[in-house]
Amino acid sequence: MDNRGKLRIGMVGGGWRAEFYLRIARALPERFEVSNIYMRDEAKGREVNRVWGVPVTTNWETFLKQRDFDFVVLSLPRTVTPEYLVRLAAAGIPVLTETPPAVDLSGLYQLYETVGSTAKIQVAEQFLFQPMHAARLAVARSGLLGEVSHVQVSAGHGYHGISLIRQLLGAGFEEAEIRGEQISSPLVQGPGRGGWPEVEQIVTSSQTIALLRFGERTALFDFTYDQYFSPIRRHRVLVRGVRGEIDGTELRYLRDFRTPVELQLRRVDAGQNGSLLGYYHEGVLAGSEWVYVNPFRPGRLTDEEIAIATSLEKMGQYVHGGPSFYSLAEAAQDQYLSLMMEQAVQSGQTVRTERQPWAIESQKAE
Repeated sequence: MDNRGKLRIGMVGGGWRAEFYLRIARALPERFEVSNIYMRDEAKGREVNRVWGVPVTTNWETFLKQRDFDFVVLSLPRTVTPEYLVRLAAAGIPVLTETPPAVDLSGLYQLYETVGSTAKIQVAEQFLFQPMHAARLAVARSGLLGEVSHVQVSAGHGYHGISLIRQLLGAGFEEAEIRGEQISSPLVQGPGRGGWPEVEQIVTSSQTIALLRFGERTALFDFTYDQYFSPIRRHRVLVRGVRGEIDGTELRYLRDFRTPVELQLRRVDAGQNGSLLGYYHEGVLAGSEWVYVNPFRPGRLTDEEIAIATSLEKMGQYVHGGPSFYSLAEAAQDQYLSLMMEQAVQSGQTVRTERQPWAIESQKAE
């Protein structure tokens, strides 16, 4: 975190997703503070103020004028996100926006044409920073597996899954070939945002499967929304390189061509088996090496909250001159590929993507 002290965060929106940021600030008050929230609905704003004790304003000009924050977290429905991104960019305010930056391709074009690569905008794609995904990415990028040529990701919908695919493969903005289909199957209804259902009920589970080709590199996308809450639908990730692979939490690689090594990516949590340290996530071990260390220990955060807090911390570094960590261009590319994957699934045809304006601008910036 920047040596200027705790980050002060302004927020636009106060719904279910915004509460993640509020919980993080409450759990880590020495690192984050939500200083002000803008909400259009006065009654909902009063309730947010009552529950979280954060000042809420329903006047947009007042929110902008006060500017008692380092940056703004934009947490609104995707249909209105571009409008507020443009507003905040015009006011010169750095923004960390929730995913995706726009609903459809025309919205992505219009947004990028309006704010381009000049506005200080980053996108809160949290999946890359969840502990086990971050551990897999660290191993894949270390060279231990050799060049990664194939991944299978069943861990997040649409652009979330695509972001993991591109990062694990090391794919940039190159063209892709996509084909896919959707499969339906019966499933006992599990919990959702509101908790467990009152009675047993059989529902239809829709599973999206797609094959993506980036030249010689390939990826299998496989996901059903039930995986976010259902205890009987788990995440699965496979990463294959020329010298090894990660299969879930199993790591296998060749020390030399005749010496195979097998390790576990072992999650370590404090506060278990009689430990009095308190309950929090420590990190992930591969053998004796820490491939991921939780930067927020001993904060008691879920994996999702750790990932979002990582985005907040990186945003703080970015607004004070640090590097981009998930740019509007990256987010636009992942959403574009997600939309093209949806098109391939619905049409039953192979879809070939094309270079987009944000890809060209990103190359120029490099």
